[in-house]
Amino acid sequence: MTFLSPVRTDGAEVDPAGLADVVAAGTVPYRRSPGGGLQIALVHRPRYDDWTLPKGHQDPGESLTLTALRETTEEARLDCRLGARLGHTTYRVPGRGRKVVHYWAAEAVGDHGFTPNDETDALRWVSPAEAASLLTHGHDTRLVTRLATTGVPSSTVVLVRHAKAGSRTAWEGDDDLRPLSGTGHTQADRLAGFLPRFGPDRLYTAPPLRCGQTIAPFAGKSGLGSGRVEDLPVEPLLGENGYWVDPDAGRARFRELAAQPGVTLISSQGGVIPDVVEDLLDEAGAGAEAPSHKASTWLLGLDPAGALLFADYYRRPSP
Repeated sequence: MTFLSPVRTDGAEVDPAGLADVVAAGTVPYRRSPGGGLQIALVHRPRYDDWTLPKGHQDPGESLTLTALRETTEEARLDCRLGARLGHTTYRVPGRGRKVVHYWAAEAVGDHGFTPNDETDALRWVSPAEAASLLTHGHDTRLVTRLATTGVPSSTVVLVRHAKAGSRTAWEGDDDLRPLSGTGHTQADRLAGFLPRFGPDRLYTAPPLRCGQTIAPFAGKSGLGSGRVEDLPVEPLLGENGYWVDPDAGRARFRELAAQPGVTLISSQGGVIPDVVEDLLDEAGAGAEAPSHKASTWLLGLDPAGALLFADYYRRPSP
């Protein structure tokens, strides 16, 4: 397995590769076969008579993550949760200029039952080797090869920094009780729409009220919680006060939570997140500073041994 270099996006997710005349997004949908092997979903387009990956144009005001998931549902009839960014393909479209298509690995978590239509008339689940021989376009083959070479995670962490809180200097009480500001509540509401794209199975929060308030709207919307901060599972070692008493214990607790199968959401603080992420990056041989803006998200994929497979950063929740 290899490590995918970290990818960082701005909040709008508007063509991070640069200016283009046409911007699109898609996925490499995957699942495990009953025998444990990796399978990739390909679609056939009758208009072009080609086998390809589900993708489509970005709607006005739509983020790339949402485009990728929407197009996958429309073309392959699959519900997915996003994983690693796999990069982009670039080519020219006659009469329309330069086109860029951004791709994510995407685990299939729901199947609506494929029905042939004018856009896609067939779907096949195949092994990466079979995909390489069936795919019509070389750039699609390279994406599948990248996913197969990196490997899919056995566990994923969605690590969120709390949204904007009220002024520290103006707050006279216990700092752990300092709440979100109006802007922070708006950011938390946006996260409630953004975080489902990664499909968390469970969630935890550091002790400060603002950390819990940041993910409480998502918890209520997703059914992973009541939507009340007081009902969220609290992890004292992942708040700044508990973490820096014994950073080794804090990192160990993070790894325990991260090792759970599926996707784990953790809401923490700016004094913890960079240390945790940089520790993983250093171990992967990709040492770099880890930013942690308010309401930002790190998506971290791990293999069964706890080694980092990918680390993608989203500066702010996108629409």
